[in-house]
Amino acid sequence: MLEIALIYLAAAIVAVPIAKRVGLGSVLGYLIAGILIGPYALGIVGDQTDVMHFAEFGVVMMLFLVGLELQPARLWKLRHSILGLGGLQVVLTAAAIFAFCYWVFTMHWQTALAIGLMLALSSTAIVLQSLEEKGWLKQEAGQNAFSVLLFQDIAIIPILALLPLLAFAPQSSSKEISDSIIASWPVWQQVGVSVAVIAAIIAGGKYVSAPLFRYIAQTHMREIFTIFALFLVVAIALVMQSIGLSPALGTFLAGVVLAESEFRHELEADIEPFKGLLLGLFFITVGASINFELLADEFTTVIALVALLIVVKACILFALAITFNISKKQRLLFALALAQGGEFAFVLLSVTTTLSILTPEQTSLVTLVVAVSMLVAPLLLMAYEQLQKRTSNSAPEFDKPEQISSAKHVIIAGYGRFGQIIGRLLHAQGYDITVLDHSPSQIELLRRFGNTVFYGDAARQELLEAAGAHTAQMLIVAIDDADKTLEIIKLAHKNYPQLKIVARAIDRRHAYQLLNLKVDAFNRETVDSAINLAVDALELLGNNKEDAQRAGKLFRDHDRAAVLQLAELWGDDASYGVAVRQRMEDLKQVLQQDKQAQSDLNTCDSGDCEDGLTELADRTKKPDDAHIE
Repeated sequence: MLEIALIYLAAAIVAVPIAKRVGLGSVLGYLIAGILIGPYALGIVGDQTDVMHFAEFGVVMMLFLVGLELQPARLWKLRHSILGLGGLQVVLTAAAIFAFCYWVFTMHWQTALAIGLMLALSSTAIVLQSLEEKGWLKQEAGQNAFSVLLFQDIAIIPILALLPLLAFAPQSSSKEISDSIIASWPVWQQVGVSVAVIAAIIAGGKYVSAPLFRYIAQTHMREIFTIFALFLVVAIALVMQSIGLSPALGTFLAGVVLAESEFRHELEADIEPFKGLLLGLFFITVGASINFELLADEFTTVIALVALLIVVKACILFALAITFNISKKQRLLFALALAQGGEFAFVLLSVTTTLSILTPEQTSLVTLVVAVSMLVAPLLLMAYEQLQKRTSNSAPEFDKPEQISSAKHVIIAGYGRFGQIIGRLLHAQGYDITVLDHSPSQIELLRRFGNTVFYGDAARQELLEAAGAHTAQMLIVAIDDADKTLEIIKLAHKNYPQLKIVARAIDRRHAYQLLNLKVDAFNRETVDSAINLAVDALELLGNNKEDAQRAGKLFRDHDRAAVLQLAELWGDDASYGVAVRQRMEDLKQVLQQDKQAQSDLNTCDSGDCEDGLTELADRTKKPDDAHIE
């Protein structure tokens, strides 16, 4: 046991960082590690079927964590995509594969249907892990992919119930194909018990879990809380499995119920490491299960079947994406993300083998097709990522100049979190605004909320002209790209000298560059919020509100003056370094003197404070040149 554990850990340590470094992602790194140590490559480990069954618990934990992120109200909003999109995907994909196996390969209809059902499922582990790793899970395609995966997990239950009906000969005991303790019960009793268990999980999570978590938390022993979190997941999974339901579905429902719990974040922190370890182990076992001897013997057949599986599923998924109005830019991601086979196919294959629905040769071939398709899945997402980068680097199709309305007062270039605050304030004051933004996703989001925003690059003169730069009073550059900001300002200075220019500075270096371009006003994006938070911190540390606000104002004035002074020295490293250190000492001295002066004023008598007031005014006099941030 220790030797095998050491081999798995070593393989992951070597393969995953290398895969991440070369851009392959962690999932593919684990799969490659499994291939290398598997029985068909270096042969360091033998058959890992038992290890895979254990590692599949990582999928259960992952669904629990996904549930914790998905509150019941949000899950209810997904009901149409879960039932409609997920249901149609399973039915249409299973029907297409069934037709192909039945008419092209002339299989028995029972075999063709079983293969169609198992290949209709996708890999929950690979899809969710890959999408989360690339930051796509919360996008439209990611959310719809999750809905389909959730329906597939639910569909496992009726599929397992259907498979015994497809057997070519009656089975002597249902226990041979099922771990369910109620498998021999009448159907209505099985349904009743299943509903009761699910209701108990929901009720327990809602009403019983909170007091238990509080009791555990009062021990102030982190390991006990971790033990209880693991106990909760394992217990729910065991109960669901014992009645023939999907353990992943049970823990997912528990996660959804606990999503509004005060202990949600602690649960996430405790379960996350175990989920990561078990999922990594699962991916390694999938890689190790790829039979390269069979692949070499049937290479053309296997590759053709894998390609056919991916193409058929992707085409069906893409058509469904159009039908369900998934945005054009997200349809390809949705189709490619779910185009592979899934880990539940391995579970169904073990059942079909017991029922003799598939021959041993067919089982080996389908197992290989599923495993290779799972290996290809991260590559498909990598290809999509590269395609997106190439597309985004190509010249975008901006709104045409004649489509852009001309501003009477203000043009805002960039309407993200920074530009929107400026725009809302100016609009509320009655100023006419034209907004240009070069982010398609941002444009789509803003237009969805009724904002008038045009898709265009303000660094292109024809678009700036169409926005009204020749008649507008002001140009506000609020984009988060320092170089693009400078480019836009230079263009405006050259062609529209009447424009007052206000700019967003990314950092101090960028502020120096803006000063050299003589913009009318600028503000470093994080300075004011940071000073305001520092003032709050001073109050919490025991300073009274007036003293804290005064310290913040002194700091702000001193920093503004410092920017003006240091801008002239930027580029001369020696002089700049000396000046920075001197300004830091000056700031410390000013604040300390002010603090002492305030203390003196608070303790002096009213008749003796005149000199103190005069001295205080001299110490804290605002610099004349501190008019700009």
